[in-house]
Amino acid sequence: MKRRQALALPGALALPGALPGSAEAATDGAGRKVLRVVFPVAETGFDPARVSDVYSATINGHIFEAPLGYDPLARPVKLRPRVAASLPEASADHRVWTIRLRPGIYFADDPAFKGVKRELVAQDFVYSLKRFADPATKSPNWPATSEFQFLGLSALREKALKDKTAFDYDSEIEGLRATDRYTFQITLGRPRPRFAESLANSQTYGAVAREVVEFYGDKIMEHPVGTGPFRLAQWRRSSQMVLERNANYRQPAWESEPAADDAEGQAIARQLRGRTLPLVDRVEVSVIEEAQPRWLSFLNGQIDLVAVPQEFNAQAMPGGKLAPHLARKGIRGWRFATPSTQFTFFNMEHPVVGGYTAEKVALRRAIFLAYDVQREIDQVYRGGGIRAQSMINPLGSGYDPAFTSDAASYSPPRAKALLDLYGYIDKDGDGWREQPDGQPLVLEFSTQPEGLSRQFDELWKKAMDAVGLRIVFKPAKWPENLKSARAGKVMMWRLGTTATVSDGQQVLQRLYGPEKGQGNIARFQLKAFDEVFDRLTVLPDGPERDTLFSQAKRLMVAWAPYRAHLHQYADILAHPWVIGYRRPVFWYDWWQHVDILPHAEA
Repeated sequence: MKRRQALALPGALALPGALPGSAEAATDGAGRKVLRVVFPVAETGFDPARVSDVYSATINGHIFEAPLGYDPLARPVKLRPRVAASLPEASADHRVWTIRLRPGIYFADDPAFKGVKRELVAQDFVYSLKRFADPATKSPNWPATSEFQFLGLSALREKALKDKTAFDYDSEIEGLRATDRYTFQITLGRPRPRFAESLANSQTYGAVAREVVEFYGDKIMEHPVGTGPFRLAQWRRSSQMVLERNANYRQPAWESEPAADDAEGQAIARQLRGRTLPLVDRVEVSVIEEAQPRWLSFLNGQIDLVAVPQEFNAQAMPGGKLAPHLARKGIRGWRFATPSTQFTFFNMEHPVVGGYTAEKVALRRAIFLAYDVQREIDQVYRGGGIRAQSMINPLGSGYDPAFTSDAASYSPPRAKALLDLYGYIDKDGDGWREQPDGQPLVLEFSTQPEGLSRQFDELWKKAMDAVGLRIVFKPAKWPENLKSARAGKVMMWRLGTTATVSDGQQVLQRLYGPEKGQGNIARFQLKAFDEVFDRLTVLPDGPERDTLFSQAKRLMVAWAPYRAHLHQYADILAHPWVIGYRRPVFWYDWWQHVDILPHAEA
């Protein structure tokens, strides 16, 4: 899961000549403004409780709405009310949170409402949050949700599991209750000083109407109905999604408070302030997995904005600067650090590479020592990233630029010595190492059948060959690999994670025992780590919490379930007719905040 990008508003440049078909591309046949974007990986569906991949979540973030959101331009990031009337009220111990909604917010029209205009009410959020606990939902986000400890919610789930009965949505619990039509209260089992950030996660915690879920049943992944700026108008699975303006959207005015010394943000604000949202009428999302056709689609004017594929970084943004031939066409380009981490993980329950004994830890650490991350950054990412020492990204709390990890170094001689020491030697003379008991040792690396993954595979093959480890690659589509990984059916896989909040603890959930098989995709379970994680949860920001972050990072290094590779830069290009885009930091919804000019005017 990767990608994050940011654009701004330098002076619009004139195109020397229109691209084929580009004069009409800003609008459709009905004269509506159309934004065209691209996904490099296919979506899985659009039920907030059932998806966790970034691509489906991006769609959800434009359809559903959480109580809070983020100022689109403020840096550092700033929370603000979205469907809430104000920021939430927290008790002194940060356990009780009260959220008051604005009246007069409506869901998009849908047959589930039987012709009645349906208002958003507090009970919708109570119901939506309970859905994560319902065993029938099979939510991959339940472990992360349960970690908040909504009082009484886990007990409701356990009762449904024990009695083999339907989940009781009508049972009132202390942790989630509507106190009146527009007010709901959340009570947590322990202090959560940073809980408000989760209330801005529209892609996961946006409000869902009970009538819609019950109306569509098993087809709910195909029928997202929210209160946000867009509705899903068309969907060709793994090919194209079309969003259109939600006719019931409350049409708020575009507003932001960029810093006074933020010239770029102030320029955008002057141009867009007061305009009615969404600024475009339609968003067309194409899925183009291969890098070259994705890149050509942008150059041909078929896509309005693109995250430059790594293969073309040197052509588009040499040295982080926009290439002159693109600048002459009026294209704008930016390079930004992203709140992301690219990593490789081991299945800690796999009989070959998993486990907590000394020889298994030695094998994992040797594999990591044999792999040259810097070569990956230089050759695959064309220098577009920062070498990672831990899973926490540079934009999150808990990140320490002075933290270094010996396990993150590259040393084939040390890898060989470690393998020799723990009995991973070539016992039969075929040139490949065996396990200490003489059994074959074959590393199985899950991968994807596309160009970028093949580049990673080549680096891994050379690295493992150099230390005598046999490696084979098992290609499958990304959603298939994700499903297999969650089920504990992969040995190794390489993917990424992108933060949705500024708190660095979020990414550490990937090592938290209760999230095993979900966010904790490595299925790592260590009491010492869980204890550190639990203490991180309740402490306010400060030196004591920083010390715990360091402990958590060192435990990850010691046991080696993950190898953090890099924190990626995003190279973003936009055609001159895209107005007002600035990279989101910890959120996915931005399509409603940008405008599209007729291309001749750009």
